[in-house]
Amino acid sequence: MNQPIKAFRKTLKGLAAGMTFALLTATALAQTVNDSEVPSTELNLPEKLTVFGSNDPNMRRATAIVNGEIITGTDIDQRLALIVAASGGKTPSDEQLKSLRLEVLRNLIDETLQIQEAAANDIVIQQADINRTYQSVAQGNFRIDPAEMDGFLRKNGSSPYSLKRQIMGELAWQRLLGRNVQPFINVSEEEVQSILKRLEADKGTEEYRLGEIYLSATPNNANEIFQNGRRIMQQLQQGGSFAAYARQWSEATTAASGGDLGWVKLQFLPNELAEAARTMSVGQLAGPIEIPGGFSIVYLIDKRQILSADPRDARLSLKQLAIQFPQGIDEGDATNRAAAFANAAKAIRGCGDAERAAQQVGATIVDNDNVRVRDLPGPLQQTLLNLSVGEATPPFGSVKDGVRVLVLCGRDDPKVATGPSADEMMRTIEDERVNKRAQIYLRDLRRDAVIEYN
Repeated sequence: MNQPIKAFRKTLKGLAAGMTFALLTATALAQTVNDSEVPSTELNLPEKLTVFGSNDPNMRRATAIVNGEIITGTDIDQRLALIVAASGGKTPSDEQLKSLRLEVLRNLIDETLQIQEAAANDIVIQQADINRTYQSVAQGNFRIDPAEMDGFLRKNGSSPYSLKRQIMGELAWQRLLGRNVQPFINVSEEEVQSILKRLEADKGTEEYRLGEIYLSATPNNANEIFQNGRRIMQQLQQGGSFAAYARQWSEATTAASGGDLGWVKLQFLPNELAEAARTMSVGQLAGPIEIPGGFSIVYLIDKRQILSADPRDARLSLKQLAIQFPQGIDEGDATNRAAAFANAAKAIRGCGDAERAAQQVGATIVDNDNVRVRDLPGPLQQTLLNLSVGEATPPFGSVKDGVRVLVLCGRDDPKVATGPSADEMMRTIEDERVNKRAQIYLRDLRRDAVIEYN
C-alpha cells in the first residue's frame, strides 16, 4: 500500500487529545474552592485556592487563530459534517454535537500545527499526491466513484477543500515524522530475537485481538467523560461502526487504525481490560471501563492460540442454495416453502447433488471456492467446522432476506502458524516507537503555539 493511503488511515481520525485552555473572564466574581483531596502534582498547588473569574462551560469560542492562521466556523462545520458522513450519516444529538464541535476544533488546531511544522522544515506536499489520495478515499472509505465525490461532500454539508486539507495534514505529518523521527529510531537484532523467543515460549497460550476507544479523564471531569463513554457505547450497540467511532473519539495512537490494538496477551494489558477481555465473546463490547488515566471501551475482534493452527483459518469450498420470498407473502406460505427447502437440503448427497436439489425447490445456487471460516458469521463457524464434506447446514435466514443452506464441498486445513518474521517484528517495534515520539513531538508543538480564540 502506498504512503498516501497509509497516511490517510489516520484521516477522519477523530479527535485526538488536545490542550486544555483556561479561559478567564473579566468579571470580578471570586469563587472559593475547598478541596482536601487535591491530587499530587509537580505544580505545587495549594489545597485551598481562589479562582478569579468564572469559566462557563456553555460559553464556547467557536474559532481560533493558530500562529496567525485562522480556523473559521465554516472549517469546523465542514469537518464536523465530514465526520458524520464517514460514520454512516447518523446525526448526533444536540448534546453530542456541542462536545463534538470542541473536539473538531482541537483536531483542526493539531492539524494546523502539523502543516506549519512541515512547512518550516521545507516539506512540500504536491497537489497531485493530495488528489491521488482523495480518489483512493472516495473509493475505499466512502465507496463512491471519485467523479461523484465532490457532489457527495457538498450534499452532506462538507466540501472537497475540507477533506483535501485533512489529507494534506496527514501527508505532511507522516513525511515530517519520516524525516525528523524515524531515522533516529533504533531497534537491535537482539531485541527482535528476544521477543520472538518469548513468542515461541508462549506457544499454545491465548492472545486477543482487541479494539479500544480510550478517553482520558482527570478526577475533576471523570463523571463527564464516563457519561460520554456511555453515550458512545449506546451508539455502538445500535449498530455504529467501532472503527469510525474510534477514529473520532479515541485519544490513543491506535485511533488512526480504527482503535485496533492488534494481537495482544492479557498480561500486557491493564488489569481492568484484561479481566473484561477474558470473559468476552468474539464480537462483544464492554465499557466504559475505568483504567488509570481515564476510561476505555473495548471490542473483542478475535482470539487465537499463539503459534498454533486455528481451525477457523481453514479454507472452504462451498455451494450456497437460496430461496427468496415474494414481498407480502403470507406467513403460512413462507413457512411451508421453508420447510420444503429444509427437507430438500437434508436429502442432498454431496455437492454433485446440489443442482438437482436446487431445481426441485426453485432455489438459486452460487459457488465459492475460497472461504475462510473465521470470515463467516459467528453462528455459522462452528456449524461448518462440524460438517463432513458433502453435508449441508440447516437452513438459516428470514422471510425478508430469504433462506439459505451451505453445502460443504471441500476443506483445506490451515498450516501450523509460524508467527511473525524478524523483519515484521522489527517494523512493529519501530512503528510503536515512532508513535510514541510523534505524541511527544505534537505535545511540544502545542506548548510553543500562540493560539487566540475569537
